[in-house]
Amino acid sequence: MRFNALFDAWAATYDAVVAGADEEYADVFDGYDRILERVAEEVEGPPGALVVEIGVGTGNLTRKLLARGYRVIGVEPSQAMRAEARRKAIGADIREGSFLHLPLDDERVWAFVSTYAFHHLTDAEKEEAVRLMAARLQPEGKIVFADTAFVDDAARRAAVEDARRRGFVRLVRDLENEYYPLVSDLEGMLARAGFRAFFERMNRYVWLWKAVRG
Repeated sequence: MRFNALFDAWAATYDAVVAGADEEYADVFDGYDRILERVAEEVEGPPGALVVEIGVGTGNLTRKLLARGYRVIGVEPSQAMRAEARRKAIGADIREGSFLHLPLDDERVWAFVSTYAFHHLTDAEKEEAVRLMAARLQPEGKIVFADTAFVDDAARRAAVEDARRRGFVRLVRDLENEYYPLVSDLEGMLARAGFRAFFERMNRYVWLWKAVRG
């Protein structure tokens, strides 16, 4: 997978970074635990409902889903991240896979969830991922994601210039080279797959979105 080497190397320090240890990414992860809680809240499933988390990382959201009584399949391409998630999120079924290679059999899914991962896909890959998830969802199922997105191109450019002014070289590189979507683009691709989407801004960079049928 495209970013496996990066995340294998990041696994040991990921939890410290999301807790604010890295100044460059402090704004990106501002309110990290609250963001994960909101994603878990928006699942709104019955006890035992199947939730598939894509890009589990070290298992932080996974643990919150388990605590709410869901059956959780965690999908993660990075071997090192999978090892951390299995250690921390006892009870989850952690599988190798990705947005585009869902390691599911005939499971019907109540919700797909993800945080800080969808931006690794190109726009075409995002469309395909939404199509794949839609095909696996129960009729009342939903998609609940939180990730960096921008309201328009001007907001994206402003974020880059602010990061450059502050000397955040790595953040600038990420903002210029990864595939951060516009909110309107997300809304459009979800609508084309038959979803209505609801958006909530969580911090300077991150938006939460919930997509439901119809």
